[in-house]
Amino acid sequence: MRVALVQHDIVWERTLENLDRLDAQVAAAAGSGARLVVLSEMFSTGFSMNTADVAEDLDGPSVRRLRRWASDHSVWTCASVPVVHARGERPYNTLFLVSPDGEMHTYRKIHPFGYSSEPDHYGAGGEFLTVDVEGLRVSTFVCYDLRFANEFWALAPDTDMYVIPANWPASRREQWSTLLRARAIENQAYVVAVNRVGIGHGSGPDGAATGEIAYSGDSAAIDPLGRVLVSAAHREALLVTEVTAETVAEVRRQFPFMADRRQIPAG
Repeated sequence: MRVALVQHDIVWERTLENLDRLDAQVAAAAGSGARLVVLSEMFSTGFSMNTADVAEDLDGPSVRRLRRWASDHSVWTCASVPVVHARGERPYNTLFLVSPDGEMHTYRKIHPFGYSSEPDHYGAGGEFLTVDVEGLRVSTFVCYDLRFANEFWALAPDTDMYVIPANWPASRREQWSTLLRARAIENQAYVVAVNRVGIGHGSGPDGAATGEIAYSGDSAAIDPLGRVLVSAAHREALLVTEVTAETVAEVRRQFPFMADRRQIPAG
């Protein structure tokens, strides 16, 4: 299957402007022959804690646009959106994986990023997501989840590819690239990770924007042996690569490392 990674800038908290800017980029990704098009975390707002202004419902403009792109271009689309799932609850940083026929699969970010006060503004998810995308078993995570290897391990036996939208700052880009390769190698699976470029903002406890934060992108697709298939940094880019479930199966057959994995109870 061909996968497209849309590495893009985000205009801070300007949902409709971002959606319109991305129309051409998603069309180009679909035109490349991709069956799955992946964008960044909070792709239409930036990583904002200002939930009163940016959070949408399940039929909000960002979700509708993901569904429209999927339908119009006959592709799967994937990105995260700040969404209120139920009245009276805090919103969740929710990943949507949308099929060409409009079926929506959702994953709520399990690990809100405490360093940025995300847990003060967004709820924490508690369920994994793995979807068969045209014969490829795809498991999803969002940004900070990348640091928690045990959850990738838990899904590895039934996963061919992990997809990770992110807003990961340039100041920690070495950790980002290292962790992406580590997750691919230790789980013998593809990793497809899309990070934004440009300038965003930090947030205070009240959700108000504070200082600027630079993002370098470093989006990448990595194969089950840890080899970088495509990557780009510091600029908007369309990255396209081929992935196959057969490659994952063959790597695991040749190097059956996961059979040696043991869980030792603590204490």
